[in-house]
Amino acid sequence: MNQPQTPYQILGEPGIRNLTSTFYDIMDEHPELTRLRAMHAADLGPMKEKLADYLIGWMGGPPLYADKHGTVCMTEPHEPYHIGPEERDQWLQCMDLALERTGASDELIQMLKHPMFRVADAVRNREGPAASATNPNIIASH
Repeated sequence: MNQPQTPYQILGEPGIRNLTSTFYDIMDEHPELTRLRAMHAADLGPMKEKLADYLIGWMGGPPLYADKHGTVCMTEPHEPYHIGPEERDQWLQCMDLALERTGASDELIQMLKHPMFRVADAVRNREGPAASATNPNIIASH
């Protein structure tokens, strides 16, 4: 019986780094993502590396983020920012577009849909009328 592949096995480290770079490029390109972009430094280089390192481990690869930063807790680094449903959904929109732009397979998109929503919703630290942990259809809804 064949074991299903992990996202890391499908994308590999270069694919995840490309996905992350594309994710932040999209954030820079879309004016409707201004609020999300404003939470980041002018130079996105360090964030591209941090998110890639995190996603590599999260997707089943080596724990690069934990090796460098000692923890994989995502809530603490996001505490200074007001992250509500709108910001969460903008993050998911960036990831959705990045998956599309990088040519992710339908299988990979479906594999990541619910887990990506859970990650994005876990860093949400503000409530709002659209807050719902039951709406994972934002990512990869194309």
